[in-house]
Amino acid sequence: MTLKLYAHPFSSYCQKALVALYENGTAFDWKMLSPDHPEIYAEFADLWPLKRFPVLVDGKRVVTEASTIIEYLQLYHPGPAPMLPADPKAALDVRSLDRFFDNYISTPLQAVVGNALRPGHEHDAYGVKQSTCMLDVAYAWLDHYMEARTWAVGEAFSLADCGAAPSLFYADWTHPIDPAFAHVHAYRRRLLARPSFARAVDEARPYRALFPLGAPDRD
Repeated sequence: MTLKLYAHPFSSYCQKALVALYENGTAFDWKMLSPDHPEIYAEFADLWPLKRFPVLVDGKRVVTEASTIIEYLQLYHPGPAPMLPADPKAALDVRSLDRFFDNYISTPLQAVVGNALRPGHEHDAYGVKQSTCMLDVAYAWLDHYMEARTWAVGEAFSLADCGAAPSLFYADWTHPIDPAFAHVHAYRRRLLARPSFARAVDEARPYRALFPLGAPDRD
């Protein structure tokens, strides 16, 4: 039975799951979530009333949250490129870095983007300042961490890199990474050059006008 992925190509968390699927050449049926397909959105809302995507459907099994989807794929639909190492200690390191990118890059950048989507009288300048400060601290920590690394953990591309790719991609659009953080910029360039993420970025290009802060003319 073919896997079904309810997703939108411009979503960072959907891109995170897509990178893992593309890394392994895993076949799936893309259920596009958009106003042009209300019937698909209705299916999605029925499957997951919280209406957060991506959602993976495997027969009668509904899997939510990008990180869990990637781990599920490794367990039930493994491919040639494991996203978690077999060694449990190394796997713990991967999960730790995955949480870093979700909590300290994705979460604050989405708070800034979300603020831009609100009506002017509901803007939260204090919340935006908190979020950009967190991003600056996260960038600084990551720059030191990546000093002698190619990928987030060890020598292999992993779940952590799946999360890093869209996180750093959109973060630099939202609150630009200081040029002084050369290791972060170099890592971001490697992620953009990775064929799996490059494919996800290209698939999302038609939707760049949706970015409320104005998508830069690059990447």
